Amino acid sequence: MSGGRMRRVDEAVRAVLSDAISSQLKDPRVGFVTVTGIKTSPDLRHARVYVSILGGDAERAESLAGLRSAHGFLQRRLSQELRLKHTPALTFELDKSIDRGMRITELLDEGASD
Repeated sequence: MSGGRMRRVDEAVRAVLSDAISSQLKDPRVGFVTVTGIKTSPDLRHARVYVSILGGDAERAESLAGLRSAHGFLQRRLSQELRLKHTPALTFELDKSIDRGMRITELLDEGASD
């Protein structure tokens, strides 16, 4: 599958999941979650969903557990919203790029103040 089509599929999956998580998911364990990216396999059988979760480590772990338990509901939402040959199996992973970016900013600020 071409890179442009994969990018469009990833963006469509991200939009559907973001909407479903924010407005339709009723699990109390899931806190403030932002879908930051999707990486779909070329055969569209698997999708890695990167999420950013506001809160401490305990809240993040709880929200991630809630998302993993709701993967069937979220896959069903995908199949209803998108016309794909295969609905990808979802795997949720914590996106640590925001934390790394904040750490780099802290280090740069410390270096500038010295």
